Amino acid sequence: MAADKKQILLADDEANLRRVLAAQLVKDGYEVHAVENGHEAMGVLAEHHVDVVITDLRMPRVDGMALLEHVVTTHPDVPVIMITAHGTVDTAVAALKVGAFDYITKPFERAELRAIVAKAARTRELADRDVGPAPREPGRFRLIGQSPSMLDVYAIVDKVADTPSTVLITGESGTGKELIARALHECSRRNEQPFIRVNCAAIPRELIESELFGYEKGAFTGASTSKPGRFELAHGGTLFLDEIGEIPTSMQVKLLRVLQEQEFERVGGIKTIAVDVRLVAATNRDLALEIERGAFREDLFYRLNVVQVHLPPLRERKSDIPLLVEHFVRRFNERLGKQVRGVDEAALESLLAHPWRGNIRELENVIERCVLFAEGERIRTEDLPPPLRRAQGDDAARLTPVDLASADASDGDARLGLKEAVREAAARVERELVVRALAQTNGNVTHAAQLLKISRKSLQTKMKELGLREPGAA
Repeated sequence: MAADKKQILLADDEANLRRVLAAQLVKDGYEVHAVENGHEAMGVLAEHHVDVVITDLRMPRVDGMALLEHVVTTHPDVPVIMITAHGTVDTAVAALKVGAFDYITKPFERAELRAIVAKAARTRELADRDVGPAPREPGRFRLIGQSPSMLDVYAIVDKVADTPSTVLITGESGTGKELIARALHECSRRNEQPFIRVNCAAIPRELIESELFGYEKGAFTGASTSKPGRFELAHGGTLFLDEIGEIPTSMQVKLLRVLQEQEFERVGGIKTIAVDVRLVAATNRDLALEIERGAFREDLFYRLNVVQVHLPPLRERKSDIPLLVEHFVRRFNERLGKQVRGVDEAALESLLAHPWRGNIRELENVIERCVLFAEGERIRTEDLPPPLRRAQGDDAARLTPVDLASADASDGDARLGLKEAVREAAARVERELVVRALAQTNGNVTHAAQLLKISRKSLQTKMKELGLREPGAA
């Protein structure tokens, strides 16, 4: 299915500002849901897949802080950007401590908002690579797992959480690195102070310095006000630098100095600011190899690598797969209104044999598909995607969009070109998914869109493309 536009929820009680911002966001390629207060925003969140929330702080009925708390509780992966005319460091710290992604003060440059929104959308996209099970599962720190390697991870977190030591978390995408960073913060005496997350891969290289250290008014074009950086906002708490291998070498020297001295200057400033920050970093890169290539400083690596926590890929802890499968079946039963009781033995053997290069995210997607299509009480081998059915024990097997699209292709597709065959097969899969979603929701387009994780508008467009009439339409 073609990628949908990013969905932006804009909440502001100033009609003119709301109209101007919405027009700008639409021009930038986003789909915008514009509302005038937090109460209406909560309704949009309940009915649409939202990628980024932009909200004013001061609004009638439900204000921006209450909306922020609602989003953090019910949609924790959705970044929230605060707009306020009352921007102070204290206000920013309070919002960021609750879980805001960033804030911007009125008046502001459109370019500044555009950059923050793009960064938030990219962060949301990167966050989708990771998946964290809910609490009350067989594991710890919102991670599911009882394998020896995971027990070793839990033991390290227990030992170092309530210390000031810098921690480097390593592991492939989708293994749960941010969950470990949050556990280190929540299990420390800093847990009442801010936990500030920066995804270095989502920030343009030329903006890293101002993002981390802040800037003074007039420091560069567009800097109409002074703004504190993430180190300053994390004072007393924890700063989590995700994908730290993406930081350019020119910035690594400055970062090393801050770690050693616990002080810095804002961009364009002369005043030295002292901070008390516990740093946790994460990467999916081999930093030793990056050092050999000259892309990462060796002295910074040793400063970061005081304690290393390595999260193993799923293929190296396959004894945890049955626990994860059970968790995801339960989750998608609730979400999709199904009553699948589990996985039969043959299907579980196929799941155990798969290499899972996409880690927990790939497993989650597979189980969602199986629960959606399962006809019986248990997931059987025939319910699995074709690559898992035909490649049991073959490490070369990997679930890809082409595999999914070609799964139901007819023999006639062999006579078509590759692009045409994939396009026709993908259209068949899209149609089947939409028809089943509508059937499961008794023709309720809004609920079917939630089931398919797209907006109602996108589903209506897709139905029109596929020649499906909306129930009740003339």
